Amino acid sequence: MSGVSGVNDQFRRAQLAIAALFCFLGFQYATWASRLPAIKTRLDLTEAELGLLLMACGAGAAASFPLVAILMKRMGSRRLAVLSAVALSLLLLALSAAPNYPVALVVICCNGIAVGALNVAMNAQGAALEVTYQRTAMARLHATFSAGSLFAALLASGVNLLTTDVTVHFGVAAALLLLLIGLTRSGLLTEDEQPQAGSTAESQAGTPTEDPVPEKSRRRLSMPSRVTIWMGFAMVFGTVTEGAMNDWSALYMKDVVDAAAELAPLGIAVVSVMMVLARVFADGWRSRWGDGRIVRVGGVVAGTGLALALLAGGVVPTLIGFACVGLGVAAVTPCIYVAAAAQGTDALALVAAMGTTGLLAGPALIGFIASAGSLVWGMGAVAASAILVSLCATRIRWPGLAESEPRVLSPES
Repeated sequence: MSGVSGVNDQFRRAQLAIAALFCFLGFQYATWASRLPAIKTRLDLTEAELGLLLMACGAGAAASFPLVAILMKRMGSRRLAVLSAVALSLLLLALSAAPNYPVALVVICCNGIAVGALNVAMNAQGAALEVTYQRTAMARLHATFSAGSLFAALLASGVNLLTTDVTVHFGVAAALLLLLIGLTRSGLLTEDEQPQAGSTAESQAGTPTEDPVPEKSRRRLSMPSRVTIWMGFAMVFGTVTEGAMNDWSALYMKDVVDAAAELAPLGIAVVSVMMVLARVFADGWRSRWGDGRIVRVGGVVAGTGLALALLAGGVVPTLIGFACVGLGVAAVTPCIYVAAAAQGTDALALVAAMGTTGLLAGPALIGFIASAGSLVWGMGAVAASAILVSLCATRIRWPGLAESEPRVLSPES
């Protein structure tokens, strides 16, 4: 009994430390995003220049794939997570001190690269946690990202009551972030789970079983497998759906559904709340039904629910459709990250980069469709993207928890 209790304590300690990484990233991103109006005013930016600043962050994250893949192999996820977290804390201070627009562009691009590194490292830690202790945990870890964003918003509001100085705000935020990583770093897992061929709970019919990756090939970038490419596409379509709902739901409520001004923000609120709630319970669903089924059914629920809402019109049907999207896509990215990690660090880094690309390009793509036709057609493309997640999921080999006893991988003390 004492042995089981010890394993449980180690699991909870590691889970808390890894959750801190997800909370860290949500907090850091929301901190500087919440002060974009102040940054725009201080640097005297136009709307186009501000848009390019946002693009620079996404472009840095998307382009980080080769570097992150190499760093993961040389440093491991634990060291890379700590290094990128420290860099993100210092980059907040650099952004607050940026004297002009070109310097701010460079800082934000570096911020995107560090975001890409932490994103891969923390998801590798989450995947290793599941395999090591034979428990599903990734969905709840992703839920803490949203909690971090909420804490950052509350801090921004509190600091603004005292001072509008961005340097003070970012200095306080950076100090809190460094304290967080300092307190939790010892709980992170000290080695990463290597990909294992055949460790699948539900191999898809017709999907080839791949041989283990030779040790030498792990030291350099390798060509992605077909399974990895399908994972990448599923991640792209999933993040397109998620990003587009965040950016376009309020405008759809206002311009298409003719919702009152006070009801328009409920679109994004419904999606966000449903996603957080679903992620809290999704690990239990994964244990019961398996990752593949959760992703396939989730894509259908999101796509079908949104499509029916577009056909029905009206505020209530639209909000129900948006809730279906939040429910359906909540577990998509956590499950795909776990599957990608089982394929190795190259696959995880590539899939993460493709997900960032989808998150960056998706809202703009929906805007182009809306400009060419209407926002209804644009949201229809979002529904189609959710359905495509399900189609891609049928071509993915989904890893399952091993049948053997859990191999205990202790956090470094």
